[in-house]
Amino acid sequence: MSSFLSGRTIMVTGATSGIGYETARLLAECGATVLLHGRTPEEARAAVKRLIATADVDAELLRPCAADFGHLEEVERLANRVITGHPYLDVLVNNAAVAAPQRHTITPDGNELTFQVNFLAHYLLTNLLEPALTNGTGGRVVNVSSSMHRTASITWNDPNRTRRYAPLAAYAQSQLALTVFAADPRVTAVSVNPGVCETTLRPLYGHEGATPSEGAAHVVRLCDPAVEIVNGAYYDRGEWMEPAVGATEERTVKRLNKLADLLVGHSA
Repeated sequence: MSSFLSGRTIMVTGATSGIGYETARLLAECGATVLLHGRTPEEARAAVKRLIATADVDAELLRPCAADFGHLEEVERLANRVITGHPYLDVLVNNAAVAAPQRHTITPDGNELTFQVNFLAHYLLTNLLEPALTNGTGGRVVNVSSSMHRTASITWNDPNRTRRYAPLAAYAQSQLALTVFAADPRVTAVSVNPGVCETTLRPLYGHEGATPSEGAAHVVRLCDPAVEIVNGAYYDRGEWMEPAVGATEERTVKRLNKLADLLVGHSA
């Protein structure tokens, strides 16, 4: 078992399956203390048990945590627990994602489900964890995005797409927002497209994909403090590339932050 991440604490959202689970496994195998986020405490604990039973990991390095990203109050409670238990957080991997439902769905918070789970919840969580991420040196955020962000546009006047809803467009919008958010100057962050992998989201892409472990390796590489990153950079698997046109423009970042602050009920 490699130990090049020994002593580092990393949180992975959506870590109970797919790329998130494999990211947590690889990080723990490299010696990191990993906070495995799941939608429910039961799902998070089950993922930890599965890792202990099947992977070369130290059980003491695995910490289950839970919040349903469809409820922003749960995100706030999760952030408070993390801050209390881990005042120094080296990396936050914003990975949790859902495919947009066929029918337009609004969360109890009043937001379109995909936009909230895939972006707004991560926006809120990242901002609330900012004290822990900036408490030491080298703290960073890795947003797991998608090549679909290039096909998207953010409907600024109707982000919940109440007037014109299409599942693929809603999903792509959430991925573009997550990619733009990586350019926020408050924390050092990058976004990465891990490639099409055999996960629950794979049918969105219409063709076969790589294994979740192969996708996770691209995420884990960006968690390594030895890998220098530039704030707002976008990686397509292991290669640095320009994101969608305008995605890193200061004007766009500020506009998105203003919108997100309004929708999550917080001020930056």
